[in-house]
Amino acid sequence: MNKEQQELLDDAYENYTNYPLATIHDHHTNILYQNRDKGWCVLNGRSIVSPHPTRHLTQEEFINKCKTDSNFSKKWGLKIEERKLTPKERIELAGGRIQDKYPALVEMSLRVCDERDIPTKLITLTYNNETITSYE
Repeated sequence: MNKEQQELLDDAYENYTNYPLATIHDHHTNILYQNRDKGWCVLNGRSIVSPHPTRHLTQEEFINKCKTDSNFSKKWGLKIEERKLTPKERIELAGGRIQDKYPALVEMSLRVCDERDIPTKLITLTYNNETITSYE
């Protein structure tokens, strides 16, 4: 990920961690009620540790949850899309053109792409209507 994308991730994660954890401990029944299904927090172990029995997701957990859970991603306004580049896209990134009629040339071009470390993945981050695209 490039520096701009990391800054967007840091901003989104800071916004998430500034949101208060939603946990209620009923001292009469000793039951801990959480909004785990909302994705706000996870239980820290099996015991209730005073005064904060929950924790925010780590930044890595937050990023993975945004990638895999569209509702969570929408809630925090961070959309992360990763996809593999097609052979045609890789060859074009390397400055070439693809001739679909000649599979041997495509295969040779892809080997050259591998030798030149031409990216294989496209990453698109969107946060607060700002979109940054990078290749890995």
